[in-house]
Amino acid sequence: MNYKPEPIDTAKVIINTEHLKLTELLAKNTHEIWAQQRIAEGWKYGHQRDDIRKEHPGLVSYEELSESEKQYDRNTALGVIKMLLALGYRIEGQATSLADEQQEQQLAGMLKNLQESSELNLSSLLAIQRETIKIRPHSPDIYIVLGETILQIGEPLMAYDVITEGLKHWENNIRLKQLLALALARSGAILRANSLLLELVSAGESDRETISILARTHKDLYLRATTPQEKQRHLELAAQRYQQAYQLSGNYYPGINAATMNLLRGDEVTAREIAAQVREQCLQQPEKDYWQLATLGEAALILRDWPEAEKWYKRAIEVGKGRLGDISSTRRNAKLLLEYLEGDTQRFQEWFKLPRAVVFSGHMIDRPGRNIPRFPPELEEQVYRAIRDRLSALDAKIGYASAACGADILFLEAILELNGDIHIVLPYDREEFIKYSVDIIPHSNWKQRCEKLLDKANEVITCSNRKLENSQVLYEYANCVVHGLGKMRAELLDTELIHLAVWDGKAGDGTGGTAWAIKTWQAWGYEVEIIDLESMRKASLTNNHSSQDWQPEINIIQEASNNGESREVMALLFADVVKYSNLTEEQIPQYVEYFLGSVAELEAKSSYKPLVKNTWGDALYYVFPSISDAGNFALDLCDLIQQINWLEKGLPENLNLRISLHAGPVYQYVNPVTKDTSYIGTHVNYAARIEPITPPGKVYTSQAFAALACTLGVEDFTCDYVGQIPFAKGYGTFPTYHLRRQIID
Repeated sequence: MNYKPEPIDTAKVIINTEHLKLTELLAKNTHEIWAQQRIAEGWKYGHQRDDIRKEHPGLVSYEELSESEKQYDRNTALGVIKMLLALGYRIEGQATSLADEQQEQQLAGMLKNLQESSELNLSSLLAIQRETIKIRPHSPDIYIVLGETILQIGEPLMAYDVITEGLKHWENNIRLKQLLALALARSGAILRANSLLLELVSAGESDRETISILARTHKDLYLRATTPQEKQRHLELAAQRYQQAYQLSGNYYPGINAATMNLLRGDEVTAREIAAQVREQCLQQPEKDYWQLATLGEAALILRDWPEAEKWYKRAIEVGKGRLGDISSTRRNAKLLLEYLEGDTQRFQEWFKLPRAVVFSGHMIDRPGRNIPRFPPELEEQVYRAIRDRLSALDAKIGYASAACGADILFLEAILELNGDIHIVLPYDREEFIKYSVDIIPHSNWKQRCEKLLDKANEVITCSNRKLENSQVLYEYANCVVHGLGKMRAELLDTELIHLAVWDGKAGDGTGGTAWAIKTWQAWGYEVEIIDLESMRKASLTNNHSSQDWQPEINIIQEASNNGESREVMALLFADVVKYSNLTEEQIPQYVEYFLGSVAELEAKSSYKPLVKNTWGDALYYVFPSISDAGNFALDLCDLIQQINWLEKGLPENLNLRISLHAGPVYQYVNPVTKDTSYIGTHVNYAARIEPITPPGKVYTSQAFAALACTLGVEDFTCDYVGQIPFAKGYGTFPTYHLRRQIID
């Protein structure tokens, strides 16, 4: 795992004596919480740690800890304080008052830096939502800036969560309400956004920003309308509202949109007049930001100056690199205008050309002494050139592949030569993978090249922690994850996904290999770019090579043995009941009757049937045959639990569920004790580890589940990236996704 910690930069945070006093208090409290939890789980003091007997030497008072152990807790506490201060929070109390001019200036500076930052670590920004220590900011500014910035990078659903949290504290803040409407609009909930903005206007808010976002919702409703009358009505309203905002402020943003809407409604005279005014306004700015450059491009389009439009759009895209949400809005307006003016979008495709994403599969290099050559080492340079040239011709610079010796490594090296991004998926642990799939050619440098690529990769995903003997399911699984990650990236960037393979044209030896990947891609409806390895091999034959018919290689990974073992990819659901430990002995019967009874009733009515189900205490465990079934059932279960008034049932009012989903290879077996068929394996454990960090009332998934959902084209729900979230202590951090229904009005 190529993990590099990237904590929030707190180098410029100023710590005073009051902070240090608070650090000691938090450090002691951290230890007390840890000890309380351990004791509740049945642990007791012991001279040495013993996990079986549940004994731990740290179960003593904070004062009895060694200085090094105290310092560990102090570092943790101080890190939290510094992070909060770096993000603009201030800490207030009877003994601590930081509301002075210096702190106000520090907060203003930090917010300014965040707004002007060219690179943003989304998971770091969202970490504040998951901290156990909640310190209320002195103003809504931090929520506003976070919301604006997350919207810029194209994550409206995450922005919605942040803005909603801010509105809990500042429910009447107009800017937060505007941003909430914008997040809803960009998420597809147009009617909800439109309704919220109309409420603001009815309440007397008629500022430029409110009217502009309201106009945007009418533009969206115009695009969504299904009848000519409805389309025309929203087009007229959009034009009127944008023109109103332009007249109120003279700002170029509503101005250019007013010009576009007027053009689309057929009033080209007004459109050209406003576009010319806005153009002059933006040209007068000595240094132009992203929106001014994009506005100049749109104005040139309305004025039918194609070379000028291309020039400004290309400059805007360069300046706005990484601002996918903003670029998406710009692309949409440009596409609308070109369809109206020219009847096609050929120019649009040329101006807004983005590099393609590519998923790859290819043969490994031949081992020494292979009876019938397939990828002989002497073809390495030729294959590399063929891959690089094909990638260059396709403008494919975002690569997803594994990293076996041979075609995989050549593909990744070619992507890097073209200044692209590489994303590597390993079927199992890095060390084992290198041993079995890389370092297999004596006196070669494949291992060194692989390790170099792993270090340079944008991300390295390990699908399973151990190699499975006598089974190819991990190779199937890894190929599906490769494809899902590539597809998600292509959809996020609104670019094309390319499927590329180095193949000999022959049937493979089983599932998970190159032939299998190609056949699977084609079955999903994709065209596959093939680099014909067999033609290269035949062309390079000398008199010392046999021209006998090709025979498939016997792969070192054999088919499943005859011992009844069966491994296949399944979807796994884990859930536990929040506040279960608060139940009294008298409430247990109500819990069984109403809580578990409600779950059983849902399951009986559901069309999403599990293969296996189980409960123990506060935990639920399900195994589903498909990603779609697991995701839909999880969302239905989440909705059910939150809709019931538990107080009426004699249970705690805040009773809730944490639900996690994962998908991976599992082993089917008959339990010798219960005689029931069930599933077991490391991926079951992996799913269970996600669940403790899942917020109540939400469904979180692993990256593998999200990738497979995307690969299979599940339309009922979507998986939104949350960030690198820590599992239980000792298990590190992993990319985690929030499962949501597709937003509809």
